[in-house]
Amino acid sequence: MNPQSELGIQELSIASSSPDDHLGFWKFMIAGSVAGMVEHMAMFPVDTLKTRMQMLASSSPHHLAPVGRFLASIVRSEGPSGLYRGIAAMGLGAGPAHAVYFTVYEVSKARLGGAAADGRHHPLIHAASGVFATTASDAVLTPLDVVKQRLQLRRSPYCGVKDCVIRMVREEGFRAFYKSYPTTVLMNAPFTAVHFATYEAVKKVLSEIAKEEVTEERLLVHVTAGGAAGALAGAVTTPLDVVKTRLQCQGVCGADTFRSSSIYSAIKKIVAKEGPQALTQGLKPRVLFHAPAAALCWSTYEAMKSFLQRCSHEA
Repeated sequence: MNPQSELGIQELSIASSSPDDHLGFWKFMIAGSVAGMVEHMAMFPVDTLKTRMQMLASSSPHHLAPVGRFLASIVRSEGPSGLYRGIAAMGLGAGPAHAVYFTVYEVSKARLGGAAADGRHHPLIHAASGVFATTASDAVLTPLDVVKQRLQLRRSPYCGVKDCVIRMVREEGFRAFYKSYPTTVLMNAPFTAVHFATYEAVKKVLSEIAKEEVTEERLLVHVTAGGAAGALAGAVTTPLDVVKTRLQCQGVCGADTFRSSSIYSAIKKIVAKEGPQALTQGLKPRVLFHAPAAALCWSTYEAMKSFLQRCSHEA
C-alpha cells in the first residue's frame, strides 16, 4: 500500500473517531442526541422566560420587572404549565439537531487537526469546528424552534405543535420556518465559536490541575468548563438572539412585523421604537439558561461517550 493510500485511510479513521475516545460516527450521534434532549428539557422553563422577556415592548408594565418577579407573574397567571408550552416541539428537534451538532464538531475538529494527541489547545480549530457544527444543526432545529417560540408566547393563538405547523404553512408558507435561519446562523456562529473555544481551553486548564482520572473530578471539569463557556457565549450574543426571537415570532400576539429578514433592518427598527436597551432584553435568563444548560449538556455528552466506549470495549 502506497503512503498516500495509508494517509487517506488514517484521515477517514480520524473523521469517524477521535484519537482520544475511538468512538464511531453513530456513537457521537447517540451521545449528542441524549445530551441535547437532557439540556433542553431540563432548562425549558428558563428558555420560556427568556422568550417572553425578549418579546416585550417598552410600553409593557413588566418591561423592567426583575427576572424573579416576571417568573412569578407567569406562574401566577398561567400556572406552572405556562412555562412548558412548546416543549413538544423542542423534544422533536433537540435530539436530531444535537446529534448533527456534536457529530459535525467532532469530525471537523479531527479533520482540521484539533484532535491531535499532542495535548495542545487549538482555539481557532475548535472555533471553526463549532461554526460548521452550528450551521448544520441549525438547519435541522430552526423550523421547530420557530414553532416552539410561537407556542411559548403569552396568549399564543396556536393549540399545539400540529396546529402551529399547519397554520403557518397555510397562512405564511414554508419559508416562514426559515426566515430567521440567517440570523440564527449569524448569532450561533460567534456563540459556538466562543463556546467551544472557551470549553476546550477551560477543560484543558482544569484537567492539568486535576490530573487524576477520578470520575467525580472529570465530571467537575466538564461541568465547570461547560458552565463558563455557556455563560460567556450566551451573554455576548444576546442582541442577535433578541433579533432572532422577534423575527421568529413576528405578527403573533400583536408583535411587530418586518419587511425582510435583514438583521440590520430588524435592529434599526427595534432600536428606533424601543431604544438600544431592547437588544439586551432577556440577558439574565439567557445567561441563566446557557450556563447550567451547557454544563449539563457537556457533562452528559462526555459521560455518554465514556459509557459507549466501555460498552464497545466489553462487546
